Amino acid sequence: MKLSRFAAFSSTLLLGAVLAFTGAGQAQAAEAAALDYVALGDSYSSGLGAGPYDSASGNCKRSSKAYPALWAAANSPSSFAFTACSGARTGDVTGSQLGPVNSGTDLVSITVGGNDAGFADVMTTCVLQSEASCVARVNTARAYVDSTLPGQLDAVYNAISAKAPAAQVVVIGYPRFYQLNGTCVVGMTEVERAAINGAADHLNTLLAKRAADHGFRYADVTSRFTGHEICSPSTWLHSVTFPIGESYHPTAQGHSGGYLPSFSSAV
Repeated sequence: MKLSRFAAFSSTLLLGAVLAFTGAGQAQAAEAAALDYVALGDSYSSGLGAGPYDSASGNCKRSSKAYPALWAAANSPSSFAFTACSGARTGDVTGSQLGPVNSGTDLVSITVGGNDAGFADVMTTCVLQSEASCVARVNTARAYVDSTLPGQLDAVYNAISAKAPAAQVVVIGYPRFYQLNGTCVVGMTEVERAAINGAADHLNTLLAKRAADHGFRYADVTSRFTGHEICSPSTWLHSVTFPIGESYHPTAQGHSGGYLPSFSSAV
């Protein structure tokens, strides 16, 4: 009789634990589905290079194959606002992208800083001019990252926090662009490629630090793009393309295989 009562008691405890666990799982699923998500930033968030583009987004070049759209499709948040825009600088984010961000926003993703540092001009210089000119332009960009960009990032991050103080904010970095000593036999020199990679690392170091200082999470994409840089056998980045605007941007596979899992792991 005592054994039966013990067995019944144990069964009750087990049933309660199962119900509690199941309820917790359901609550977590409901919480994930209830997220209000806003995707901010530049072309590395809008999906330039991934194509095709939403005609309604105009020059912002937003793609359904960009990591924010892929994440939203996989996780079904209760709301998804996609305001990232190709060519955006820090001032563009604060000036025209923060409309959907409010006190109810739960999740924000952002890539920004590359255009402020003059990424496009760096690549143009390195493609068209001498090695010395390329290295000098890279060093100018690095100096900008050290002297001016920290304050510009602070302005963006403070604006996000002011509008959505409870949101989880994920700052996402940029890939290294070249596999050194890779398959490329023409184009830039190895010195130029190494200088560009070093500048990307330099920018990412600042992004990670400023994100941490603001209590945000930083998602690194460098490791996921390793082996998929330009000059690798399986690149996830466009080299020089026509139209020229897609050059040095992630392909659709770069978003699905690189940016999406990096972002997902930080959420």
